[in-house]
Amino acid sequence: MARTVWDSTLGKKTVMAVSGLIMLLYLVVHMIGNLKIFFGAGEFDHYAHWLRTVGEPFMHYEWTLWLVRIVLVAAVVAHAVSAFQLSRRDIRARPSKYVHKRPRASYATRTMRWGGIILGLFIVWHILDLTTGTVHPGFRPGHPYQSVVDTFSTWYGNVIYIVAMLALGMHIRHGFWSAAQTLGAGSRTRDRALKTVADVLALLLTAGFIAVPVGVMTGVVS
Repeated sequence: MARTVWDSTLGKKTVMAVSGLIMLLYLVVHMIGNLKIFFGAGEFDHYAHWLRTVGEPFMHYEWTLWLVRIVLVAAVVAHAVSAFQLSRRDIRARPSKYVHKRPRASYATRTMRWGGIILGLFIVWHILDLTTGTVHPGFRPGHPYQSVVDTFSTWYGNVIYIVAMLALGMHIRHGFWSAAQTLGAGSRTRDRALKTVADVLALLLTAGFIAVPVGVMTGVVS
């Protein structure tokens, strides 16, 4: 039955919707945590350490964090695979382009695929930059505040991050509403409210994440 559901277009859209909402929940929590950087190095570093000790002593050191990472990786893979397969299915069903573009298609709708690719590449960069320090010469394990300040003290670090967050905002704006439709939450009376929620979420998350590099660039965080 699971294979039958996965092979159907609705099944793939449902997987996309559920995995997208899981990632959205994580992004909200992650953004709130990031904003702790405005309270100083002690507060931010303490928060980063707390993430590794959540659930102790029942959970071992970093077990909860790794559990969250595993769920996120599964969500990202499920989201990406279902999106790719739906895209290929759409292309096979419509091998030639429309003569006239649909005027009602929003900019976010038309750029969802490219936005997903940008975000996928950014996730790899972000991990190599602030988790493993592979591409971060000034990376200091155990000192996340200083590592963040160091990253956003470079022009390329700011450009990569801000472009990715703008893509994220556009992705959320369209994706949240689409997920609501897929999961049956949409209706003629609720569509306007859902679109408003999608706009507000996209704006808040984009502004919240971009506030960190802006804070470093302006000297508010140093």
